[in-house]
Amino acid sequence: MEAVAVFGSGAPPRLRPPTRTFCSLTRSRTAVLRRCDHLSAFPSNFNLFSKSSTRSRAASSDNESFIFLPHLVASLERVDQTYIMVKPDGVQRGLVGEIISRFEKKGFKLTGLKLFQCTKELAEEHYKDLKGKSFFPGLIEYITSGPVVCMAWEGVGVVASARKLIGVTNPLEAEPGTIRGDLAIQKGRNVIHGSDSPESGKREVALWFKEGELVEWEPALVPWLIE
Repeated sequence: MEAVAVFGSGAPPRLRPPTRTFCSLTRSRTAVLRRCDHLSAFPSNFNLFSKSSTRSRAASSDNESFIFLPHLVASLERVDQTYIMVKPDGVQRGLVGEIISRFEKKGFKLTGLKLFQCTKELAEEHYKDLKGKSFFPGLIEYITSGPVVCMAWEGVGVVASARKLIGVTNPLEAEPGTIRGDLAIQKGRNVIHGSDSPESGKREVALWFKEGELVEWEPALVPWLIE
């Protein structure tokens, strides 16, 4: 809208009438909105967590990304596997049954179990990410000093849940109720190892178990554990 103020002596200012019609202003506003549409954080056709987004994607020719809440939840409920090892100190102290019981009571499925004397080569491969650390030689000597109990566990969210059951690396900082918090005192004798990610779980299970040593089976209690 174009406006010009005209001042006279003692007279109130007068405004010149607009030179554009209402229709032209409306068309201009629409054009500006169309040009600025791409600047908005959420475009008008954005459907976050909406079921209709899956329908509109089939009809749309644009390459758009859609998020559908049930799909997100399903990805968090995938079945993973983790490698759990009772270290030589845990075996020597007779804690194997106690540790297995905690995982069984939680509801995870045991698919592999064996008593095993770890070789130096296997220990170095397992802990290869720590090879540059000053404590690496002592760690290898410790893990190979006696038999360990190797376990493969499977379940929904098993890796993260197992880490909570185990507790933090330093037993003196681990919460009461965790395996390390209840059963260990020193970091160098912390009883148990657990995979730190789903990817590590797959790698470590494949490293410690040969083909044919894992058993696929269906626990009778599954309907009472998972909806």
